Amino acid sequence: GCMGMSDFYGARDQSRAVQTLEDAMAMGVTHWDTSDMYGPHTNEKLLGEVLASGDNRSRIFLATKFAIRRDEQGNWLGIDGSPAYARQCCEDSLRRLGVEQIDLYYMHRPDPNVPIEETIGTLADLKKEGKIKHIGLSEHDVETLRRAHAEHPISAYQGELSLWTGVHEGEGNVIEAC
Repeated sequence: GCMGMSDFYGARDQSRAVQTLEDAMAMGVTHWDTSDMYGPHTNEKLLGEVLASGDNRSRIFLATKFAIRRDEQGNWLGIDGSPAYARQCCEDSLRRLGVEQIDLYYMHRPDPNVPIEETIGTLADLKKEGKIKHIGLSEHDVETLRRAHAEHPISAYQGELSLWTGVHEGEGNVIEAC
């Protein structure tokens, strides 16, 4: 995960972050995970800078996320899973990352005001258009995961696995559903 290079854990150091990403590639780290809300937007720009060099893009499996809205100052504005917002976020992420296709595009959090089928339908359209390769969900419950998968196969699930959260335990848990 690349979040800490742009947000949440102190001051940003662009040159150190670029060097870390280059070192990671040299060590064989090929899966990079980001989100449009990290920074906000600056983490995708950082990755885009590194991906633009040489053959770096061909070496990296690139995952990014959308749905958590923040303004340019970093203020939280809520969750938006609307089809129009999903499409706009994808276009914006492609531009910031400087790529033609995102390998794995996650919905970062569920939107209680938009049926998951509508959001996933839009992501399936983006996949047909070649803008994303795979669809993922992050921090969704079992029922929503199953409904999403019925609309279009979900390739990946990202969730916190922690002693302090019980979402992966018990009958009918997310890991079992996956």
